[in-house]
Amino acid sequence: MNQGIKADKSIGENIRKYRNAKGLTQEQLSAQLQVRGCDLSRGTLAKIEAGIRHISVEELNAVKAVLEISYEDFFK
Repeated sequence: MNQGIKADKSIGENIRKYRNAKGLTQEQLSAQLQVRGCDLSRGTLAKIEAGIRHISVEELNAVKAVLEISYEDFFK
């Protein structure tokens, strides 16, 4: 069973904020996630950042690892 976190604009905004702080484009973050086994396209990442797509726990964990942030950072 794939656990998901409801689409939330603040989570997406925080992902965008930390992605930009690392100097990564959506394409670059997507590529790094794919290297880690998280098949998240740039388009899907854009939908998550816009708050229109749910993010799974696995995706959240992968984004957390690549951006080197804490779980709390997603919900600030």
